[in-house]
Amino acid sequence: MGMPNVAHRWTREEVLALPDDGNRYELVDGELLVSPAPRPVHQFAVLRLYDRIMPYVARSGLGEVLLSPADLDFGRRYLVQPDLFVVAGLGRHQLMEWRHYGVPAFVAEVLSPSTSRGDRTVKRPAFQRTGVAEYWIIDPMARLVERWQPADVRPEICLERAVWRPNGAVEPFVLDVAEYFRAVWGDVGAEPGGDLG
Repeated sequence: MGMPNVAHRWTREEVLALPDDGNRYELVDGELLVSPAPRPVHQFAVLRLYDRIMPYVARSGLGEVLLSPADLDFGRRYLVQPDLFVVAGLGRHQLMEWRHYGVPAFVAEVLSPSTSRGDRTVKRPAFQRTGVAEYWIIDPMARLVERWQPADVRPEICLERAVWRPNGAVEPFVLDVAEYFRAVWGDVGAEPGGDLG
């Protein structure tokens, strides 16, 4: 997430008033997180996850799969833009404002060097506190998924399969981790120590 501004405790209103300059601005417990535009591999990772989870969410009647940018509202001290998230379905009259969506049931963030601190040490505990039932941190360089739930003090490290068991679903969502990263990287493969930006 770049460098945090810890000298000033930001409000949601202040963050929403920042210029549209290509950066992603997020607010967690008054801390401003700033991220530059993501690199292509980040976007491939988000889209390949969307391709796999969207049919499952639709089939299971769990709601909607949405992508950043978004201004999810967990209160005055929060404004978050998860890479991918699942929210309960709402009536068409409620589609105009992010505040109507509440806390997602599932959130996935794709790591890059500029977002690692924010995703792991700032947003992760905030998502746990606010009741996000399932939080995945996807690491394209290590080709693994960290799976977090609200009470976890350590993640489940998923190298082969990552499984989400949402309440009310007949069957779980199962991500074949190796197949997923093959789809993300294609024939290129991850360069050890490379920078995803």
